[in-house]
Amino acid sequence: MNTRIASFLLQAVLMFGFVCALHSCSNTAKAPHDQQEEDPVYPSDVIPFMDEFNILLGDGTHTDQLVNFEKKGFFYVESDGESNWVVYKTPNSGVTSRTSSNTRTELGQLKRWTPETGGKLTGTLKVMHVSTSGDARVAASYSVVVGQIHSAEGHENEPLKIFYKKFPGHRKGSVFWNYEINTQGDNSKRWDYSTAVWGHDMSVVGASPTSYPPEPEDGIELGEEFSYEINVYEGMMYLTFMSEGHDTVRFTKNLLKSSFTRPSDIPEQTRKLFVPIGRDGLERPTAYSGELQYFKQGAYNQTNGKPPEDNLVWSTGADTYGGDIAQQYAHGAYAEVWFKKASVGPGTPPEKE
Repeated sequence: MNTRIASFLLQAVLMFGFVCALHSCSNTAKAPHDQQEEDPVYPSDVIPFMDEFNILLGDGTHTDQLVNFEKKGFFYVESDGESNWVVYKTPNSGVTSRTSSNTRTELGQLKRWTPETGGKLTGTLKVMHVSTSGDARVAASYSVVVGQIHSAEGHENEPLKIFYKKFPGHRKGSVFWNYEINTQGDNSKRWDYSTAVWGHDMSVVGASPTSYPPEPEDGIELGEEFSYEINVYEGMMYLTFMSEGHDTVRFTKNLLKSSFTRPSDIPEQTRKLFVPIGRDGLERPTAYSGELQYFKQGAYNQTNGKPPEDNLVWSTGADTYGGDIAQQYAHGAYAEVWFKKASVGPGTPPEKE
């Protein structure tokens, strides 16, 4: 090629690049800033402790890599116009853990601790939906567990489950907490003792599958915000529940020494609910002393499709649509809980009132 022509072409190419730089001429020109998609917001952006937990979702998905993780329809972020909330959603029927027939989209703490060493979990939440089907005679119907302490050894029982329950047609539901005995001997004899926070305890049920007890006057509505603190310190469990417009309620439970070691210790509530299904065990004297524990938080759906005749405490006979999750969501056969704040850490000395 003639040297003069080559030099001319090189100058032309350089000039074109200079002009393009001035006028941003590109076949991949960016949209204006206000037209670009916003960066996604993940649950770990709202509640930063996600690196200390794993999760099991209602479709069986399990992971311990929760930073920048979401799964639409189960675990994701929604805004109510004022705050971002982490959504935990799970159907009445799906894939669940080896120790339960109830589905969950629920965090499980990675760290283990004993009642003696202690730990603390807090949460600020609102329950947006519980299953609209079930059997009113069954204590677990229309309910979801939103926080737990779970044992990691022995019988793997649960010294704490925090419930929200609302009967169909009621405006207000109940918040209550259950203590499950750490059975001495045959664990098939285990039972829960339920304590009301706002509204009824677990033992308040209907007289027939479709008849409901009176609506609680001091209950919590769907979408109404409340908070809990679980503080285990030197073997004592301190519980605090707060909600605007409601009295703050506190409880204390010894996790090192049982109150249920003799047949005469079995509460009347237990005789009503659990003894008829063969649950009349006694607790070991040292309760949960020395046993490894961990926290759980999210939506542990207590409503399932098992026949109520098999168990009038836990088998709710709810709609499951053959396990089709999309159909369950479309027909109200699910639980959904939103959290906007939560924390986890060591137990602390209880505040003096």
